[in-house]
Amino acid sequence: MGKKVFVIGLIFLVVVGLAMPAYCDDALKKLGRGICNVITSPFELFLQPSRVNNSDGPMAGFTYGVLKGIGMTGLRAIVGVYEVVTFPIPVPKNYEPLLKDPEFFFEEQNW
Repeated sequence: MGKKVFVIGLIFLVVVGLAMPAYCDDALKKLGRGICNVITSPFELFLQPSRVNNSDGPMAGFTYGVLKGIGMTGLRAIVGVYEVVTFPIPVPKNYEPLLKDPEFFFEEQNW
């Protein structure tokens, strides 16, 4: 029974996402961005201390960088879940990303 509900829900999400041809590319990008953010959120624990180390030094990387990594892990995961759940809805305006710098985990950050 649970498997049937899951499959029906998945089919519903795909149909709703594809039913809006004017926003199809943007909705699918929002869905992909959300899935990517959920999957890559744990990598923030390793990347943020490295970035802070490169910009502010090793002590800052060891203290502030670790805290920033923990915060960004949670933030990226929450934003990813939000974007997966709301992908057929053009919120925020025109499917703009909530995390913009960087939009995806593996993009270069603009400091």
